[in-house]
Amino acid sequence: MCPLFSKMENSDNNNQQENKTPSKMARLAWPKAKYGVIIAVIIIVVVNLLYYKDALLNLLK
Repeated sequence: MCPLFSKMENSDNNNQQENKTPSKMARLAWPKAKYGVIIAVIIIVVVNLLYYKDALLNLLK
């Protein structure tokens, strides 16, 4: 049972080493995901306001 456990530890260590961020990507400053979602929602709202500007102005009249 001990050799099996030690083999599992080694495979976990190998997986941790394989899942590291590539060196070229590690130097980039990645924004937080929540800021990306907020920016995406703002862009969608602005584009829809521009696209449906005439329909919205007719509703206000």
